[in-house]
Amino acid sequence: MPVSSPVHRRVWLSAFSSLFALSMMVHTAIAQDRDSGGDKESDPSSALTDKQWDQLDTTVDNALKFLSTQQAGDGSFKSHEVGQPAITSFCVLAFLSQGHTPVEGPYAKQLSRAIDFIMSKQREDGLICSIGRNHQYYTVSGSYNHAINGLTLCEVYGMTGTDQQKSIRTAIENALAFTRKEQAKSKRWKDDKGGWRYLNPAQAIDADLSITSWHLMFYRSARNAEFDVPKEDIEAAAAYVRRCYDEEKGSFCYGLRGYGRSSFSRSMAGAGALSLSLAGDHQSKMAKRTGDFILEHQFNDFNRGGLTREDRYFYGAFYCSQAMYQLGGDHFAKFYPALLKTMVDNQNRNGSWSREANQTDGELGFAYSTSLAVLALTPPYQLVPIFQR
Repeated sequence: MPVSSPVHRRVWLSAFSSLFALSMMVHTAIAQDRDSGGDKESDPSSALTDKQWDQLDTTVDNALKFLSTQQAGDGSFKSHEVGQPAITSFCVLAFLSQGHTPVEGPYAKQLSRAIDFIMSKQREDGLICSIGRNHQYYTVSGSYNHAINGLTLCEVYGMTGTDQQKSIRTAIENALAFTRKEQAKSKRWKDDKGGWRYLNPAQAIDADLSITSWHLMFYRSARNAEFDVPKEDIEAAAAYVRRCYDEEKGSFCYGLRGYGRSSFSRSMAGAGALSLSLAGDHQSKMAKRTGDFILEHQFNDFNRGGLTREDRYFYGAFYCSQAMYQLGGDHFAKFYPALLKTMVDNQNRNGSWSREANQTDGELGFAYSTSLAVLALTPPYQLVPIFQR
């Protein structure tokens, strides 16, 4: 179906998505407010001009066309094995972020196969991860993979056919049980309570913000989909996130002791601010000061400019863009247009973006960087329920 203008594109996306997820219905009101000239505080998307909407639509279209060429026969999207099936989950979320679903549209069959691949990697204990326990990166990859995959399954739940939906529900219930068990592990320090860390218990710290933010998003997404997630578990995770805030820096650190206490990055600023928004604190003083921190460290120097060796460009851009949309107002208006221009100017002719400059994450490939770039660009669409404002 051809969609000829930004306004028509947004109206069509809103109507299309509402057929498959009740929680997406709020986007219709958002789109109507945008088209009638809503202010930047109530609707950050009004900060975009028609030209910028055209650029966004074209850039994301081309990126999704590229991603569609990266799917393997088993339903996965190409990446290093340590990133699977999380990279496949990122790709699924990228398609969802422009209104594509597993039941209708040009990418429906690919998305359905990808969902089946993600579920195929779940183990008897509920963990969703491709690599085995003896792999050197199992403890790190396992925890990230699990939370990201659980989040994705919750986001597609309700958008699929009946048979697949039944399988997804079982997978989510088992994944939630695993996540709860990991959160409830005994902590050596009281201030790490409520957070998550790697799967190996013998570590210097018992929780970190990077992993905790993903598990918290998994919880919130599951609760939005009406799964049984105790409110106190979410509140405990949110309390840990708040403890990672540093008043002097005006941003969030990676962890509460050792290297983690002194490690600040755009990635963790975005993770902390986005996590706060999920707890209803997107307009708090803490969130706004973190937004100021992000404005001081933007993404205009493509695939570079990290504050520390831990500061991945695409990973950070995803987190910060989603967080700044939640803040809205001048924060989003001063942040997003520059990010959009940088991404448009540096997109490859085939629709992809360069591999992550960080060597470790660079091995995850083009599907990783491209899917995160799409997720960094698509907050204005407001089509992924967990990221809706």
